[in-house]
Amino acid sequence: MGVIKNIFCKINNSAIKKSSFVLLVFFMGVSNLFGQLAPAQEENIPYLVTFGSGAEESWGDDDFTQIYFFLVPESTTEPIYIRVFDPDTGGSIDEQKNSFNTEINYSVYGGIGCWSNKDSHNVNPEGEYDSGNLLASTSFKSDITYDSTWYSFGPFNPFEGELIEKFGGRVFKVIVKGVSGDDGNLYKFFLSTNSNENKEVEGGNIFTYEYTFRLSNDVNDISQIYPFIDDKTISVEITNFDWDNDGYIRINSIAKNGILCDLSSENQWVRNKFPILNREKNTSLELQFIKKRTALIKNNNVVISVRNQYGEALPFFTIPIGGAPVYKPQIKMKAIKKR
Repeated sequence: MGVIKNIFCKINNSAIKKSSFVLLVFFMGVSNLFGQLAPAQEENIPYLVTFGSGAEESWGDDDFTQIYFFLVPESTTEPIYIRVFDPDTGGSIDEQKNSFNTEINYSVYGGIGCWSNKDSHNVNPEGEYDSGNLLASTSFKSDITYDSTWYSFGPFNPFEGELIEKFGGRVFKVIVKGVSGDDGNLYKFFLSTNSNENKEVEGGNIFTYEYTFRLSNDVNDISQIYPFIDDKTISVEITNFDWDNDGYIRINSIAKNGILCDLSSENQWVRNKFPILNREKNTSLELQFIKKRTALIKNNNVVISVRNQYGEALPFFTIPIGGAPVYKPQIKMKAIKKR
């Protein structure tokens, strides 16, 4: 049984020991807090962003490609849908450069190799990153039909996903690619049991290995994302791209309390390395993005990734494994001899 699946089991077993009332409140709270939306409501991130292939990297997208994974529990037998909000590039939400001229492709994959091929979870779209069986593919340009509304891919049989034991479920992959043009496509995902509305897949999750997103335009907002630290990680390299002097980034965990990262300027990569303590393994970190209060930086798009000491990318889960971390200081006490 995989590490992540084990963690889910420990959480469930612990909850079962509590009264039925507390258990009901616990699961209602989880449902209300998280849901299977990417970006999640609690991340406080307005949109994911992918630019057309003709855009400048300095606009906040380093490779014009996003890869997202959708985790469906083994127990799920009914069809699932992968929904995209505002899939076209046009209208009030997207980032326009001159006239809208951008085409974005969404492709859904399942089957063997969908996740297990290591190229699929590198931070760069290289090699066989589009591995697996192609289940659906649709391209969008500027189309008022899909502006500020949801488009559903599916239905998909859960058994069309790739069974991954460490996750305790089957995985589907969506590749979002800027085919042409230079505009920024802003969008969201939802993993649903219904084609016409957002209804959660019980126990599902969404994750990625490189997070490209739009920061809020409110100087009072704080956003956060949650990379999972597995049991073989002894250090992490946190990379930020094109931060544009928009406040600061800090790290929280059960052992780290607001450690600050060095920040990137326009079209620049900055890497920060931090050790991982034993008690931080098999938990999630929290990366917080605090906007500058003195001057509003509007429409700032950034790229974030986290690698372990082997250079392997670590996943960001929209529902953080083990929950959002709470700092727990270790207090050492020393006996004082009586005189």
